[in-house]
Parts: sequence; structure tokens; C-alpha cells
Amino acid sequence: MTIAIIIPARYASTRFPGKPLALIGGRSMLARVVDLAQKAAAGMEDVAIAVATEDERIADHAKSLGVACFMTPPDCPTGSDRVLAAVRQMKTRPDFIINLQGDAPFTPPAVIRAVIKAWQDNPALPVVTPVVSLRWADLDRLRENKKTTPFSGTTCVTDFRGQALWFSKTIIPAIRKEDRASEFSPVQQHIGLYGFRTDVLEHFVTLPEGRYERLEGLEQLRLLENDIPVQTVIVDTDPGMAQAGIDSPEDLARAEKILAAS
Repeated sequence: MTIAIIIPARYASTRFPGKPLALIGGRSMLARVVDLAQKAAAGMEDVAIAVATEDERIADHAKSLGVACFMTPPDCPTGSDRVLAAVRQMKTRPDFIINLQGDAPFTPPAVIRAVIKAWQDNPALPVVTPVVSLRWADLDRLRENKKTTPFSGTTCVTDFRGQALWFSKTIIPAIRKEDRASEFSPVQQHIGLYGFRTDVLEHFVTLPEGRYERLEGLEQLRLLENDIPVQTVIVDTDPGMAQAGIDSPEDLARAEKILAAS
């Protein structure tokens, strides 16, 4: 079974133009994401790593990092479309595709490996994605962050099998009475990392934008709106790392603080 880790890295981000080239601790965001992909794939067979972009500046930077890069159309509506556009240019069609966001430079390699292992254990799974059970301190930080950047950070609720019931930029579930006697809150935060069976990704990009996908700005809701199961994998990260995705310049400042403290 062959696997491809594809990193969509778009220069023309509306909220943060040039984001993949932004420096964090003296290294570009893209360099950090490529590095963690390589660490995740270390020791594994039949795993290819590549960047998918619409901009020559990012392609040149990828070349300098020694990683494969595929040019994709500038008008790809989602990162998943960009990932598939890159996969279609590969000489060997992978069986499973990891969509590793280019703006998640602190995703632990173990999280990527957990997604891959979940699929290897059950290749019938259409989509696999990781979630983190937030400790109360992490939930408090997420709440505070949303006061200034309300669309940073996505939460997820799941059924008894771990299949996703919903994703939202709002913190769900609402908690009437907070029992902080336990270490973890009832809130799970989604890590923006997806593993697709290739045939499922090819079907996904043909589907029209979903109503709630459009409202929330979350492409994974298109899967749920079309009855495509999304299996979550619970992973653990250091406190605060679940909030380390970079969606805005404010998030970049937070990332610098996380890096300085680590």
C-alpha cells in the first residue's frame, strides 16, 4: 500500500499572504512542515512527500529544501483540490493520501503516523483525521484566543465509534456545568490533518460546496453533509500545541511564543 504526504502551500492566502514563507524562529513555515513530514515518514516504506502550490516563489523554496513540488491551478477551491491536483501529476498513484496543511508547523510527527496507522489497520476507512481531547487549561486558552481571532481553532464532536458527528469554529459541545475534577474537558479540538483513500478524495472534489461548509468555512463538513464517514483518531500533544495552527499574523505571534517556551 502506497502513501503520499502532500503539503498544500498557497501563497495567495486572503488572511495571510505569503504565509508558507513566513519565518518562525528563523525558519520558514514550509521548511518546518516538510521537516515534520520527513520525520513522520522515517523508517516507513512507500511514502512519498511533496508540496503542492500555485506560486513559483514557494516552488523555488521547496526546491531549495530538496522536496518534490507540483504546480497546481491558482483557482483550486480548497486545499484538498490542490492536493489531488498534485497527486494526479505523480507517476505512481498512491492508495492513501495525507493532506498535511502547510500552516501547521507544530504538528507532531507522531500525529501523522497515528493517522497512517489507523488506515493501515483498516484500509476500508474513507477518511481519517486526528483530534485532541483538550485539558481544561487548553480549553481556557482556546476560549481566550477566540476573543480576538474567532475563526482560529476548530472543535469536533464524535459518536461512540469515534466517527465525527460535526466540526465547528464554535466551541462545541456547550458545557452547562464544568466539572474540573478530571484532567480533560469534554471538548475535542480538530488538528487540520486529513488522510483520504484516493478514490474518496477524487469523489469528494466533485461534490458541490455544502451549505454548512460555506457558512463555517470548513471543507470537512462537505464530507458529513454527503454521508461520507470521517473516522477520528484521538492523539495527545503537549499543552497548548493544539492551538498552534497558523491562520493569521496573530497566530504567528503566538507560535513564536510557543517556540520560545519550548
